[in-house]
Amino acid sequence: MEVILKQDIHNLGYKHDVITVKNGYGRNYLIPKALAIVATEQNKKITAETQKQRAFKDEKIRKEAQKVADGLNNIILKVGAKASTTGKIFGSVNNLQIADAIKQQFNFEIDRKKIIVDGESIKELGTYSAKVKLHKEIQIQVKFEVVAE
Repeated sequence: MEVILKQDIHNLGYKHDVITVKNGYGRNYLIPKALAIVATEQNKKITAETQKQRAFKDEKIRKEAQKVADGLNNIILKVGAKASTTGKIFGSVNNLQIADAIKQQFNFEIDRKKIIVDGESIKELGTYSAKVKLHKEIQIQVKFEVVAE
């Protein structure tokens, strides 16, 4: 079944992409949750016209994302967490704390959903990395250090 995505979906595609999925996944999940529409000829034409009109805006967004990527390149964030004397964190560090640290330390506003932490979860002090997807073409690795507060 071919569908047109209405928003970016991790591991599936980006907004306005025409993708092929299994019938059940399309009919029972993507379409009822308004994440996609059926890719009929008319919907494909409408999407193509929309993409033509958005090309200029997308270029501007890509340039802004590149500017943010250049600003975050080769930096090390400091993320504070409450920890025991053995180095174990009370709780864990996730993408929300990383997004807050980027905003506080470098004044870049990044949606927490665009930050993917490498590995399962962070429960100890140390240095880790996360992938930040700023644009469909621009992804960067951000190193961060978890320190005790």
